[in-house]
Amino acid sequence: MTSWILALDGPAGAGKSTTAKHLALRLGGLAVDTGALYRAVTLAALRMNLPITCNEALSRLARSLQLRQTMTAEGDVRTLMNGEDVSEAIRSPEVDRWVSQVSACPGVRRAMVELQRSLARQGVPVVILEGRDIGTVVFPDAQLKVFLTALPAERARRRLQDLQKRGIQATLTDVLEELRRRDLLDSSREDSPLTVPHDAVVLDTTDLTLDEQVDGILLLMKERGWKG
Repeated sequence: MTSWILALDGPAGAGKSTTAKHLALRLGGLAVDTGALYRAVTLAALRMNLPITCNEALSRLARSLQLRQTMTAEGDVRTLMNGEDVSEAIRSPEVDRWVSQVSACPGVRRAMVELQRSLARQGVPVVILEGRDIGTVVFPDAQLKVFLTALPAERARRRLQDLQKRGIQATLTDVLEELRRRDLLDSSREDSPLTVPHDAVVLDTTDLTLDEQVDGILLLMKERGWKG
């Protein structure tokens, strides 16, 4: 079976992960959190005290890790690294700080793109991949590309809420500053920068509820030939 591919791109806090999760649940498909894979590489590098610079050691680490993802019955995407569930560990502020630098390394990106393509070949009706270069690099021929965005203040509010749920203390000002720093790094890197695919539908989620986001994307899928 060839899966129907939905590419969800956009900056942090735009709603990609939550939207992908609910779409996968509703459609009986699979959600792939590609950002979590880069976070896992970052976590591994930090644990090994590797310099967070683009070098062969970092690329070799990315190629050596056994990374996979599973979905719970509730739709949560769990990331496993060498058999260890690191889903919580990869969301730490320290990983937040360094993941954009790790993601900018071409050797790391090549390893992760290959992995992401393999994760999408699992014989399910639809695969929703969310990240920053899905529609431009990983699956440029995806049946539908949606670029999710939102105003910076709303994205920061969502990220702060997520941190607080995990017991991590932060201020809205600090979170907003970190998001802006990551946006700059992600959009200015030489290899696979964060850009809007030329054939993507841009969806501003600032004032949308989750149901409105999901329903809107489902309508777009049907317009592009989704028969599920």
